[in-house]
Amino acid sequence: MVLGISVVTTTWNEKENIKELILRIRSTLKDTPHEIIVVDDSSADGTLGVAKQFADVAVGKVREGQTKGLLYGMKYAKFPVIVTIDSDLENSPEFMPALVKKLDEFDVVNASRMVVPRFSERWAAKTLGKMVGVSDFYSNFRAFKKEIIPKFNL
Repeated sequence: MVLGISVVTTTWNEKENIKELILRIRSTLKDTPHEIIVVDDSSADGTLGVAKQFADVAVGKVREGQTKGLLYGMKYAKFPVIVTIDSDLENSPEFMPALVKKLDEFDVVNASRMVVPRFSERWAAKTLGKMVGVSDFYSNFRAFKKEIIPKFNL
């Protein structure tokens, strides 16, 4: 049984997507205690303002990229499960329950897109991903047991 989920996403000029993403997450997790944390990476289009209307936590920071933004957002997480998701709607929030269920078996679960949209990501999947056994090398749609985050040396 999941005691609660902290969903973390980073944004950079995602004003057109962030409301839909948050509403879909809320709908998917309506029966589970949850919070939504948005870390805005210095968007110029007003993304942070929209995020502040719909997210539980919405903070802006200096642009440092998606990975640092996700790590920054995890610091705000109050629940024992953390899910990270892209803000551009390439990941379906509706798959969160299945992703989180896998935490019964693993400490970290990484989802993989069926269609990898960008050439650079497809190339990485065929080369680097093949070496480490990952089909979607750049997927940020993950579930973590919060307790293991401090063990990462990132």
